[in-house]
Amino acid sequence: MSYTPTAADIESYQARGYWISPKLVDDDRIAQLRRALERIFAGDFDGDGYSYRNQYPDLLLQEMFAVRKMMNGWWINDEVRDIVCDPVFGRIAAALMQTGSARLWHDQVVLKPGAGTQETVLGNVGWHQDYAYWNCTTTSNMTTAWLALQDTDLNNGGMRSIVGSHKWGLVEEASTFTEQDLDGLRDRYIGRTGGEWIDEPCVLQAGQVSFHHALCFHGSGANRTTAPRLSIIGHYMPGDCGFRANGCYHSNVGLLGPRPRDGQPYDNDCFPLVYPAPAS
Repeated sequence: MSYTPTAADIESYQARGYWISPKLVDDDRIAQLRRALERIFAGDFDGDGYSYRNQYPDLLLQEMFAVRKMMNGWWINDEVRDIVCDPVFGRIAAALMQTGSARLWHDQVVLKPGAGTQETVLGNVGWHQDYAYWNCTTTSNMTTAWLALQDTDLNNGGMRSIVGSHKWGLVEEASTFTEQDLDGLRDRYIGRTGGEWIDEPCVLQAGQVSFHHALCFHGSGANRTTAPRLSIIGHYMPGDCGFRANGCYHSNVGLLGPRPRDGQPYDNDCFPLVYPAPAS
């Protein structure tokens, strides 16, 4: 797995708010990662998984078609750790952010069940901006890598991005991941921003990765197939990113210690440096 974004790639990301990589992960590794997610969602963790067994006790008891996700999957699965901390992901993230380094903010492992012909909105992910959840950081110049573990398009609930929406800045109350009325959210945000709503699907082959800016609006619809849609998501920040004391609450802040101070870097072992690769 190796790729360095070209000047054209970076220009496209900066203009559009997201960019799709070539295939980065081969089919054998995709199969391994699919098995890793199956283990996670079955409660089979690397290590004792103490905090996760308490944080997600009802993981397998959710609504049948609801999206299932866990944050910091790298804590409990070695394959997930290896992929989200891969220097190739870090190098791409740093290039797109135009920084010299990249750290892992956190990851997510996601399973969107297949609804088949059932009419449901439970698999919808509401239009939102990631930075609405992350403004406890000193910069919005963060990026998300969304790795497809199967061919992904609108039919199985693939992600959709709003082209150029990262240029609107942080929009009021854009922390709407869990709101499932996509049309209502679209109308709300058009009204608040006056921006042009260009809804573009992220069509990915298994092993391709979509990188989107933390201010880029994105969401997704239901999985209309009978197979689960699996993905691993890495969220990256510049290596010197710090704590912003007047931002929103995020559980990551607690990882800085009992008394985090304004500007304190997110640079301990909970936020691994992914690029440049740390010396072994």
